[in-house]
Amino acid sequence: MVTIKDISKACNVSTTTVSKALNGYKDISDKTRDLVLKTAREMHYFPNAAARQLKTNMSHNIGVLFVDETNSGLAHEYFSTILNSAKEESEKLGYDITFISKNMGRKNFSYLDHARYRKVDGVLIACVNYKNQEVINLVNSEIPTISIDYAYDNRSSVMSNNIEGAYELTKFLIEKGHKKIAFIHGERTSVTEKRLNGFFRACKEGGILEKKEWVLEAKFHDTKSSAEATEKLMKLADPPTAIMYPDDFAYLGGLNALEKLNLSVPDDVSVVGYDGVKLAQVLRPKLTTYYQDAEMIGIKSVRKLVEIIEQPKFCVPEQIMVSGRLLVGGTVKDLSNKRNTSKK
Repeated sequence: MVTIKDISKACNVSTTTVSKALNGYKDISDKTRDLVLKTAREMHYFPNAAARQLKTNMSHNIGVLFVDETNSGLAHEYFSTILNSAKEESEKLGYDITFISKNMGRKNFSYLDHARYRKVDGVLIACVNYKNQEVINLVNSEIPTISIDYAYDNRSSVMSNNIEGAYELTKFLIEKGHKKIAFIHGERTSVTEKRLNGFFRACKEGGILEKKEWVLEAKFHDTKSSAEATEKLMKLADPPTAIMYPDDFAYLGGLNALEKLNLSVPDDVSVVGYDGVKLAQVLRPKLTTYYQDAEMIGIKSVRKLVEIIEQPKFCVPEQIMVSGRLLVGGTVKDLSNKRNTSKK
């Protein structure tokens, strides 16, 4: 590994002069500075991370806490997009990424212990059981954190606007003339509670009668539970004309269940998803869904976390809301014209 001493010998200057040139000091000539920088590039010099950490008391390393209970890992398109954009933004700001876990080799760590062991400057909490005590211990520690889609007291977070998303989807179905709308939602998390809020608000505004049997719990990113919920709904004496799913991937399970019941989309039943992943847009008919701006969520999360790390005295905890948008496909049948015609 090339050192400052190697560069000083090649340039025939002192190590102090090399250090000043590399760190942008003004008390050396432009000619000497240019020579040192040119030589450093040619010799592929990189600052020693350990030495830089001792000098600045910063590792320029961001920890990422990502525990996916659906076992999709980085194949989960929504979260993989968030993490990829977070990684790219971190690199632009001069930070590396390290995943934080409870296991390393044969040793068991708490999330906080692992973060301290890796000497991360901050942690991005992307996906985890937010009420887990070990996660809470990390949030309440000296290490700066930012969470996605969950807000802790006196801590910053970046939130996808789930109330708005569910509201817009429900409102769209109502505008298309649907009165019998079912909602298959994910596990009872803060995200689910917000989506239910948006769903019920839109139903109330639209004068839609809510039926308990039309609101069922399944799992996020799980085809099996959505298939079972779909079958249960469509076998009711009074089945819905439209079904909302936890996410686009979960809809695939619902689609299989509908096909087994010889029901077609959208002729027999209309459907909408959530997330706006690429997979949903290549299905035929194209899925009507709500696009979450996962890329912007990742970018804003890292920017805020770096602000907390680098300017702790001036940084105020805040909830940063990221809006999405409705993507209209071909999975919703328009019943409004039919009703208007019947009234005539």
